[in-house]
Amino acid sequence: MRKAQRSSARFSAVKRKNDLSFADAEGSILCYRLLMIRLFLLLMAFPAMAGSLRVEILPRFAGKPLTLDAIKYQGAETFSVTRLSYLLSEFAVQKEDSSWLELGEQFAYLDVGKRRSSFMVNDVPEGRYRAIRFSVGVPQPANHADPAKLAADHPLNPNLNQLHWDWASGYIFMAVEGRYRAGDDLKGYVYHLANDNNLNRLQLAADFQVKKMTGLGLSLDVKHLLHGTRSLSFEQDGSSTHSHPGDAIASALVANAQSAFAVIGVTYSPAELPQEAVKPLYLPAKYESYPFKTSRRFPLPLLPRDNPLLKERVALGETLFFESLLSIDNTVSCAACHAPHLAFTDQIPIARGFEGRFGRRHSMPLFNLAWKSSFFWDGRAKSLREQVLKPIEDPMEMAARMPSVLRRLNNQKSYREGFEAAFGPGEITGEKIGLALENYVLTLTSYGSKFDDAMAGKLELSAAEKRGMELFFTENEPRSQQFGADCFHCHGGANFSDHQFHNNGLKPTKDHGRFEVTGEERDRNVFSTPSLRNVGLTEPYMHDGRFGTLEEVVAHYSGPMHRSPSLSPNLAKHSKNGLNLSKEDQAALVAFLKTLTDPKYDRDF
Repeated sequence: MRKAQRSSARFSAVKRKNDLSFADAEGSILCYRLLMIRLFLLLMAFPAMAGSLRVEILPRFAGKPLTLDAIKYQGAETFSVTRLSYLLSEFAVQKEDSSWLELGEQFAYLDVGKRRSSFMVNDVPEGRYRAIRFSVGVPQPANHADPAKLAADHPLNPNLNQLHWDWASGYIFMAVEGRYRAGDDLKGYVYHLANDNNLNRLQLAADFQVKKMTGLGLSLDVKHLLHGTRSLSFEQDGSSTHSHPGDAIASALVANAQSAFAVIGVTYSPAELPQEAVKPLYLPAKYESYPFKTSRRFPLPLLPRDNPLLKERVALGETLFFESLLSIDNTVSCAACHAPHLAFTDQIPIARGFEGRFGRRHSMPLFNLAWKSSFFWDGRAKSLREQVLKPIEDPMEMAARMPSVLRRLNNQKSYREGFEAAFGPGEITGEKIGLALENYVLTLTSYGSKFDDAMAGKLELSAAEKRGMELFFTENEPRSQQFGADCFHCHGGANFSDHQFHNNGLKPTKDHGRFEVTGEERDRNVFSTPSLRNVGLTEPYMHDGRFGTLEEVVAHYSGPMHRSPSLSPNLAKHSKNGLNLSKEDQAALVAFLKTLTDPKYDRDF
């Protein structure tokens, strides 16, 4: 596998003075007051320990609020920003005597699309300071440490930030992606700043005092980032970078970042609110914890704290999963569309429910959902407990009414006893059904494929599988003589999915995907990225099952795609004619994809 290489360029920190007048920085006293109110509310919402500093970084373009997915920004081309994600580390503050106080191993993950704009810097002694310093990126020891050991909510957890170079080791320090116009064409750009030599230390002058509740407002101006000291043109300089040695785009981003961040202002709050603890729901008097099993190579998932895994609850959820009483006429269960021996799918293009009625989409597999935060092809459910209940009352699926389902279950002694063991005394409710099913589905994990055994040194992949793996994890960037299949951008990580939503160049139908949930044009024909684990068992493919084989899928990504304003920048950056992979390379990719099959899903349980 071709690993990301290290750039030799490095830029030293440049100290620059920043006028703390927000009217000068933003051109508006009103904006300053609004930011101070926002910082105050953040401080009230996120209680700080004594000596903590809450930092908020607001995205800007030419001093004005940045709007995602708006092709209106002017540089060398007219362009949009669809993604702005980055990691910060090596925080320090300058004391009044000009000495620097290093604040230990702390990290921050910011993502404009996910509205992650603030973070806490802890263990800052109370007092007055003259400047703040931080690095864009991750220092070498943390950059190459095992991310699977990190807590689920740690800023460097790959499942949280989607900024890890997966099997090649190391993080993407900053990801800037979007689309741009080149004549009548709409293309994509993908700038990924990474590698140890591109760790970029910044210093901002700021006169502030750290109290119990102190907020520091900063801005990150994308115009300065892309068109600062070294202005970039997507057409002339290149539409992608993965920070290879001597890469001019990566060097320009490092240089431009020095002037892209600015101080906006400081705010203080006189009090803090108590933090409310999350309490488990309906714990029975006696219960036994269920051990969640996964690979040591997987990042830790964020399991629901109010619905801990209990053996009694998992057992009840499994029974309910196969229970046809949840349907209107006792003929359809969850397993009807999610069969365990078919990797929890049904292997038909469009799911069929009550009376054989066709739904709208292909049934998604159910393993490794513990690492996801939204569900269904369009992401309309924000939790598993919400997702599992929707098919029960969907007229095209199980077509039942919840009151009727509850009457049936309450009338059966075995279910009354099962719910009492799992939740304690009380009536059976829809909420408890959702919690039990959520518990069971969370235990459906997959991490024991041929690929995993090869990574553990237990066996060796064939020559074709190795070639397919190389293609999978290598970018397609002719500018730097990289000619891979570029699969890992959307299908990276331990789960072979970024768990995000993308338009992958399919010819559109009447199903507009996530657009039907958000109403945002940027989400038109955008669908969830499925995991590629067990992909050899989950045919047919795509949200509508249009491709019957993996060969058809690979051919789609190799050839011309339907181009539209919402096409993923990671695909729009390629030639209109596609990647044009050879037949041999396409076959190698299919061979590699089949190594992701977990044997336990390749047979009847």
